[in-house]
Amino acid sequence: MFFGLKFQDKKTLKELRKNQNLTAKELADKLKLDTVEILKIDDQRLKDIPEPLKAKLIPILRGDYMDNMTWL
Repeated sequence: MFFGLKFQDKKTLKELRKNQNLTAKELADKLKLDTVEILKIDDQRLKDIPEPLKAKLIPILRGDYMDNMTWL
């Protein structure tokens, strides 16, 4: 599995999103999707989300995008 997300497959997308302090709109902007699409899958577990979308979500939910911020 992915590092840090081994046990988080049982958590819902909403819980993982809140752990990263992201709103549905912010997550949708990062994925270039509509907010409505994020809200539709918000109550699903990470392992139940279809693979193409799951591959886009995992780096954001892990916080990989924070590594590119040079001022921190």
